[in-house]
Amino acid sequence: MRTPLIAGNWKMNGSTALVEAFGKVFSQPGLPVNVDVTIHPPFPYLEAARRAFADTRLTLGAQTLNPLHSGAHTGEVSGGMLKELGVEYVLIGHSERRKLYRESDDHVCDRVLAALSAGIKPILCVGETLEERDAGRTMEVVLQQVGHVMAPLEPAQRARLAIAYEPVWAIGTGRTATPEQAQEVMAGIRHYQAGYDEELAQQLRLLYGGSMNAKNAAELLAQPDIDGGLVGGASLKAEDFYAICQSAG
Repeated sequence: MRTPLIAGNWKMNGSTALVEAFGKVFSQPGLPVNVDVTIHPPFPYLEAARRAFADTRLTLGAQTLNPLHSGAHTGEVSGGMLKELGVEYVLIGHSERRKLYRESDDHVCDRVLAALSAGIKPILCVGETLEERDAGRTMEVVLQQVGHVMAPLEPAQRARLAIAYEPVWAIGTGRTATPEQAQEVMAGIRHYQAGYDEELAQQLRLLYGGSMNAKNAAELLAQPDIDGGLVGGASLKAEDFYAICQSAG
């Protein structure tokens, strides 16, 4: 039985007040015991979040990392630094990183390896644009992104990975893939993983990452191959995000 994982990606948003609000809301009883929850605030709020989340079941996540351990890379953050702050998960290959900062599949793979080396669990983000979907290339694009990372990994490394399918056309647009559309892609990813290891494929956690919110979460999470969510806008409202986490139980 796969444990659901709900990840909140604050992107370049947030404040100390928001961190404290999440600590307060998630300190109340009622969160299902069989759900893992991770919050990914901007780097400046990681230490505040670690303190605020200390008495909750929230775990700490980062939004990216540099593939190198240290050096003359002004403005960058390494996996070792994140681990020292208590970070357990890191997003890698988010569509905004791929598009705005030109992170290639090779860059994404290097970051996954760096996260694993630092003892941090990577959440690999994959997904197609609207043009690619309309051209019927969804699975081709998604599986190419997945395969580029999975191929060089050892079985033990693959077992520590989660994959978030985020259709680019559904991020921040208010549009959401139908549960059936999302399930079709998730099932395709799991089938692809079975080519490496059938047991691993059944253990792999697959998250949906396209405009999940408190209203549509339950229907999406009811799909057999959707094991959680990578939540953007709705993760900036503590009560709404708490409701999504409850839906996963």
